[in-house]
Amino acid sequence: MEDAFRSRHRMQRRELLQSLAIASAGVFLPRSAIAQVRLSENPFTLGVASGSPTHDSVVIWTRLVLDAADPLRLQQKPVAVRWELAHDENFSRIVQTGQTQAVGALAHSVHAEVQGLEPDRWYFYRFITGGAASPVGRTRTFPAPDAVVARLRLAYASCQRWEHGYYSAYRHMRDENLDVVLFLGDYIYEYPNAGQAVRVPTGGWVVTLDDYRQRYALHKSDADLQAMHAACPWVVTWDDHEVQNDYAGAAPGNSGPPVPDFSARRAAAYQAFYEHMPVRASVLTRAVAGLASGAEMRIYQRVPYGQLASLYMLDARQYKDAQACTRDGKPGSSTLNPASCATWNDPARSMLGLQQENWLDTEWGKAATKERSWNLVGQQSLFGQRDFRSGPGQVLWNDGWDGYSAARTRFTNSLRKHALANPVLLGGDVHENWVGHIKADYADAASPSLGTEFCGTSLTSRSAGNAKIPAILAENPHFVFADSERRGYGVVELTPRKLTGTLRVVDDVTRADSGVQTLAQFSVQAGRPVVEKT
Repeated sequence: MEDAFRSRHRMQRRELLQSLAIASAGVFLPRSAIAQVRLSENPFTLGVASGSPTHDSVVIWTRLVLDAADPLRLQQKPVAVRWELAHDENFSRIVQTGQTQAVGALAHSVHAEVQGLEPDRWYFYRFITGGAASPVGRTRTFPAPDAVVARLRLAYASCQRWEHGYYSAYRHMRDENLDVVLFLGDYIYEYPNAGQAVRVPTGGWVVTLDDYRQRYALHKSDADLQAMHAACPWVVTWDDHEVQNDYAGAAPGNSGPPVPDFSARRAAAYQAFYEHMPVRASVLTRAVAGLASGAEMRIYQRVPYGQLASLYMLDARQYKDAQACTRDGKPGSSTLNPASCATWNDPARSMLGLQQENWLDTEWGKAATKERSWNLVGQQSLFGQRDFRSGPGQVLWNDGWDGYSAARTRFTNSLRKHALANPVLLGGDVHENWVGHIKADYADAASPSLGTEFCGTSLTSRSAGNAKIPAILAENPHFVFADSERRGYGVVELTPRKLTGTLRVVDDVTRADSGVQTLAQFSVQAGRPVVEKT
């Protein structure tokens, strides 16, 4: 059975390579090879999105949803999709147009990489096929790397479990006047349902490629999420639930039914991520030949925003070593006393993988020679040590950075070595807001602060509440604020002299019409790695 499973996936990889070649922008196919019939229903029910912006290019995305009543040959052949980019919402001043192919092997997704654009410019875009036009999206390029920039305004968000609430936070995020959204993982969850579900997902456990596609389609059917994707570009990374709860690198996690080949499941999940995110085709092209046998799908990157900032998006899930000393030797995570774990401080263990660690160290070395005011690092989890036990001894969580202490020390040593200007870590995963300082040594209260950290709450996913938060804050004085009750997102505004961080939370995540409010606001002065509540 396992050999047949792997053989089927080898064949699918060959088909996928052919499909990627067809779907590449600018590839010509004869008219007979492209489905030309008119569609019986609107194919753009999942909306549009843009992402992966640079100073001269951006990816615009959609996925066609084809009605079962359309001719079978339409679903077997590539579908020609025209895209348009304009200076105005009415498309009277067209900048560029092009045609690409939506192929069934990639879920009829479209990733048009629009090149040669003006820096620091807003654009409008849309897609047309089969007599239907998509909703209009709005996107932008970043300023040129050497440009002097007065301001950057971004939101960071993560953890949007369907069953736990509505995406009303995105409706309010649209009013924040953002340049970009950083999504930090757990875009979907693989579970079949939840207790006291606010809304029920379709399907059961998410295991196969079709399962992952259906779950992404469910999430993207949400009108508020669609509208936020259409409002500005996104830069995205993933965490565990895009595959399986608590998986780590090649090691499976601890949720759902077992599969005969976890690497094949992970490959299917990674492909579905590509199909539904506004990322560049090269992300999948470089990986697909060996993806199911464990090859990487590289999504970590650095993008400059003029001279004001560099944005680093890391991948703290794909390359990480398995969690150390989980109870009873089971897969996944747990909390434990690190003194009882012989491998806790093993320097060979990594959160990012050594190749990504070396890449980041090299990038920070380059950044040290540039005149950039801020260095923002988007990654999946809480960075600072969070000891759950008051008084002597420790209880730490082995899935986050606490469980990879040697790797965290290498990270902070690199910050110190390069004297990186104004590092700021943005995180997610823990479904709680945490604000604090990046320390050279979390065991030493007098250790210098190297930067600041804003770990964001979830969009919807539940947490345990605030009963234990005061005691945990007292035990971990490098944090200045924490909240485990409210759902929402964070907004960071940068100027050359100052960072302002605002924690925005919805009144009631179980209501589609929920209002929003500011939970807390903080500031950091450039050149002074101290976060202060305002």
